[in-house]
Amino acid sequence: MKLIDLSIPLGIGTPAWPTYEPLQMKYFKRLAPNGANGQILTHSNHVGTHLDGEIHFFTPGKDMAGLGLDFLFGDGVVVDLSDCCKEYDVYTSKMVEDRVEVRRGDILIIHTGFHHFGWDQPTADEISYMVKHPGPDREFAEWARAKGVRWIGVDCGSADHPMNTIIREWCPRQAREADRHFRQKYGKPLAEYYDDSKYQLMHLDLFQHGIIHAECLGGDIDLLLNQRAQIGCFPWRLVDGESCICRIVAFVDDARHDELMKAKGACQLTKWGDIAGAKAPQLHVGIRKP
Repeated sequence: MKLIDLSIPLGIGTPAWPTYEPLQMKYFKRLAPNGANGQILTHSNHVGTHLDGEIHFFTPGKDMAGLGLDFLFGDGVVVDLSDCCKEYDVYTSKMVEDRVEVRRGDILIIHTGFHHFGWDQPTADEISYMVKHPGPDREFAEWARAKGVRWIGVDCGSADHPMNTIIREWCPRQAREADRHFRQKYGKPLAEYYDDSKYQLMHLDLFQHGIIHAECLGGDIDLLLNQRAQIGCFPWRLVDGESCICRIVAFVDDARHDELMKAKGACQLTKWGDIAGAKAPQLHVGIRKP
């Protein structure tokens, strides 16, 4: 088996979720005169690729240390919704099931395409990444629970629609833009579509049932669109941790890895060696589907 990284690079330029503490890094020792380089990091748990834990929104839930490796690793599927979901759109369970087979106990990774706006990409746009990405409605959350999805990963700032979070109040100009979009496409004003009963439903409706999610995935996710793989999420074994920065990887057999690396070889890459996804349309065709 070989690994494909589904995590974004982490550095002082990686945006944290709005208002959360970003990563800061400094040296407290240097080779001269201390004989070693040593660094101190300070950050919130919600910067870069990270796993939201149950106690992030559910007080009696599990902390990071309570999540077993058999929960964090398993069979999964990566679904590509970038062809049907654009700015401020709402995605549904039907959109997922029209594209992939989701099996009970699967890890579900959702590719909206908005990781192409991530800070590590040549098409970076932090406002789009954090404020304009698509998200689900309660129908999707109820489906995920009924389907027995293990955990969910998304390639954008939040597993909730950004306009179903406090971002709606923090970004009034984009909220007005989203309201016009909702009225035109869904026939309802934004405040009516996402009323208080639905607020942050992907967090509040699901964490109490043990269905948590990872946010800000990326890396070479474009190699696995609409494909199955074994997926592993590796946060710290953090006692009392409500969430945690993590590494998320897909495990594929050697022959399949060789095939995927050939496809990657034809792509433009970021300076960190990941696929520049928005510039790789060829990856949407010709790669094995489940």
